[in-house]
Amino acid sequence: MKGYKEPSFQDRMAVAQSAKNKALAKLNSRAPVDPAEQARRVANQAAKDEAQRIKRATVQEAKQAARATKESAQLAEREEARLAAETALAVPPRFQDEAELKSARDARYAARKARRTGRS
Repeated sequence: MKGYKEPSFQDRMAVAQSAKNKALAKLNSRAPVDPAEQARRVANQAAKDEAQRIKRATVQEAKQAARATKESAQLAEREEARLAAETALAVPPRFQDEAELKSARDARYAARKARRTGRS
C-alpha cells in the first residue's frame, strides 16, 4: 500500500501554470464588448454620478439653511431675553397696597368657587 506523496516544486509550478493558462483562455474566449454598449454604460454611470452629486449638494444646502435658521432663532431668543432683562432692571417694582392685595385674593377665591360649582 502506497502512502501520500508530497508534490515537488516542479509539480506545483506546473499546476499553477496550467491554472493561469486556463484562466487566460477563458478570458480570451469571451465575446468582445460592443463599443456602442460600452459608451452607453459609461454615459449611464456618468448620469448616475451627476445625479448623486446634485442630490448631495441639495441635501448639504438644506442642512446649511436649517442650521442658519436655527442659529438666527437662537440669536433672536438671546436678544429678546437680554431686552427683557434690561426692561426688568429699568422698571422699578410696583408695590401693592392692602386693598389691591385683598381684591386679588377675593378674585382668586371667587374663581375657585365658580370652578367647583361648575363641576357638579
